[in-house]
Parts: sequence; C-alpha cells; structure tokens
Amino acid sequence: MLKTKLIHPDIIRVLAAAGHGAQVLITDGHYPASTKTPADVRKIYLSISPGLVAVTDLLQVLADTIEIEAAYVMAPEAGPMPEIFEDFARILPESVELNKLGRFEFYDRVVKNEDLCLVLVSGDTRKYANILVTIGVCEHE
Repeated sequence: MLKTKLIHPDIIRVLAAAGHGAQVLITDGHYPASTKTPADVRKIYLSISPGLVAVTDLLQVLADTIEIEAAYVMAPEAGPMPEIFEDFARILPESVELNKLGRFEFYDRVVKNEDLCLVLVSGDTRKYANILVTIGVCEHE
C-alpha cells in the first residue's frame, strides 16, 4: 500500500515519470482546458460537480507528494487579489512566491509550455483559481 495521500493511479504515473522542471496545471471549473492547454498533455477531469473537487484540495495533495519550486497564477488586471491566493500561499512552501500573470499571458504560458506534463481540472467555481506549479528536486536521505 502507498503511504502517500495521493492514490489516483494516473496522477501518480505522470508524476513518477516527471522530473525537475516539469510543470502541473491545476484549473478551476471555468478554465478552457480543451483549447488552452497543449493537445498532447495528459488531462484528468476531476470536475465531478460544481465545487467538487477544489483546486486547493488538489494543490495540497500535490504539495504533500512532490517538491514545488515555483508557482504561477492567473491574476486580475486590476482590483484586489483573489482570496484563493492566500490559500495557495498557505499550502505552498514558504520559499515559493506566487508569480502573477494576466489572463492571456497565463494562457500563453500554458499553451506554449513544453514542460507541462499534467493538467488537473477541478470543479472549483472560484474565480482565478488556476495555478501552474513547477516540480522541484526532492532530496532523499
């Protein structure tokens, strides 16, 4: 049996094959994953129902499973930052900043991303609940 909380076989398979610098996109339920991600990247739709599964749930399981060295978020052009960014900051390692990108800049970064290995589509209905994380190096003893 696995000791990790992550038990989804397809997600484990992709993460096990990924290396340092590979990236994982976790999207909200509004993100156009069928058109704003590379066609050949593995997409796993976990959007069971609005609100299920939350982006923060997926991010927490990833953070418990892999080292995360960088994070990019889709941010509004003006106004206050979305509350979910505080949740992201709580989950991510203290050394990881949220790199804020505008909507179309975020889409471009994802679509043209040769390092993207996995897209997890959630049922989260919060706006701007999209995060692109970079896998870091895991130090084994």
